[in-house]
Amino acid sequence: MGLVLTEEEKMISEMAEGFFADKAPAKQLRELRDNRDETGFNRGLWGEMAEMGFAGVLIDEEHGGSNMGFMEAGLIAEQMGRNLTASPFISTAILAATALNKGGSKEQKTEWLPKIASGETIMALALEEGRKHNPAATNMSAERSGNGFKLNGQKGMVIDGHVADQYIVVARTSGEAGNMDGLTLFLVDPKTKGIAIERTQMVDSRNSARIEFEDVEVNADAVLGEVDKGGDVLKAIVNAGKAAIAAELLGTGGEAFRQTTDYIRERKQFGVEVGSFQALQHRSAHLYSELEICRSAVLMALTAMDMDATGSELPVAMAKAKLGSVSKLAGLEGVQMHGGVGMTDEYDIGLYLKRIRVAQELFGDANYQMEQIASMKGY
Repeated sequence: MGLVLTEEEKMISEMAEGFFADKAPAKQLRELRDNRDETGFNRGLWGEMAEMGFAGVLIDEEHGGSNMGFMEAGLIAEQMGRNLTASPFISTAILAATALNKGGSKEQKTEWLPKIASGETIMALALEEGRKHNPAATNMSAERSGNGFKLNGQKGMVIDGHVADQYIVVARTSGEAGNMDGLTLFLVDPKTKGIAIERTQMVDSRNSARIEFEDVEVNADAVLGEVDKGGDVLKAIVNAGKAAIAAELLGTGGEAFRQTTDYIRERKQFGVEVGSFQALQHRSAHLYSELEICRSAVLMALTAMDMDATGSELPVAMAKAKLGSVSKLAGLEGVQMHGGVGMTDEYDIGLYLKRIRVAQELFGDANYQMEQIASMKGY
């Protein structure tokens, strides 16, 4: 399993680095936040990302995508994290594309994959129901009704849910909460009768939504994959989300570290740069080494995803656990080393910490991932 980028992968990384630094720097997030933008991201930017092939990074050429793979998707996500870029990349290009690739019928792929690749359609995964990530605890019901199903229940933390053109809804068609068996995935139009959507703005100024389903009727063609057997497809979707978020956190944590070290080289106290203080040098060296380990963990997870999206749970959980804890450390150390100004809105370091705190919770925090790893190892 190679942990060194190929020349082509380096080129993709450099292309993404230049694109996001020019088109979507951190100041764009500030503008979206301060203007209370109803969408929460720049639709023009999303269109440009589609033209660059980023929206179709996991979609084959037959359906209009660039078919670059998870490694390249992670390299793109890293640069987005570095610039705090807000877009539907995770919700649509990663989660929805993986769902359709793994569970979609020929007709569903033909209808939706080209629309994702072109940037025409935004999709959102409606999975979470509790305060913490726990797919097996899904309790939302999908009961047979006529030639289809009737959905009842609530979903929270639906990323980009308020602007999505289509939902991928995880519901229980059999079994009890706590069991991955009996789950089914559905494609649902947000305009369907019985759906109530509430936009929620998170602490990182990104979007999520709470969605209530009351007797929402869908036909049998809406099933994504097989009835009662959505667990395997969901596993691939969640793995894809974890790997992409880990890659984004690598960029966010790395940029927080860079801004911090630049600051302590310039900030003077008692007539000397505070970066010359041994205590800060030790803390910086420790964080640098941890971030280097994180890079290896992310590359390992992305490589594993390209080999087998469903069977890569262990390396993906390891990467998400490591990046969750180390990126949070990078953000906290960054604010502290900036001193009092680190608590103000004048400097970007606070924005990075806020994004880290949200992203490390998505698809399970470090404690959740460690518990999953222990379980996989038989402890």
